[in-house]
Amino acid sequence: MKNEKKVTVSEIMMGSPVTLAPNDTLDLANDVISLGRIRHIPIVENGKLVGLISERDLIGAAANRIFGLKQESRSALLKSELIKNVMKKRLVTVTPDTPIKEAARLMADKKVGCVPVLRKGALVGLVTTTNVLHYLGSIA
Repeated sequence: MKNEKKVTVSEIMMGSPVTLAPNDTLDLANDVISLGRIRHIPIVENGKLVGLISERDLIGAAANRIFGLKQESRSALLKSELIKNVMKKRLVTVTPDTPIKEAARLMADKKVGCVPVLRKGALVGLVTTTNVLHYLGSIA
């Protein structure tokens, strides 16, 4: 069995994640999530991580703003709403050298499904609960 303290998130993270910008619209985020079959999108501005939008955030924003609207109105609203108005701005992050065990504990404690991985302030990857579960399955 591998020693979890020495295994770092760099070994399980998804590198080079798809990113969007704060002024992109929710319909673009919806398309990326749907087509890419992903649940989290880092939001980057001028090379700096400024937020994160999840599938859950998108669904919540849509439900709060478009409940009862017809499809045409829903589409128009998603095209007009900016990601920066919905994204999470207070993020929990880790570095590539963070032990997987520490990242998993942090995710559980903060109740987040994803942590961006930063190296010198630059986004280099994402660690999701799925990455952690795959890793745990590989050592069992």
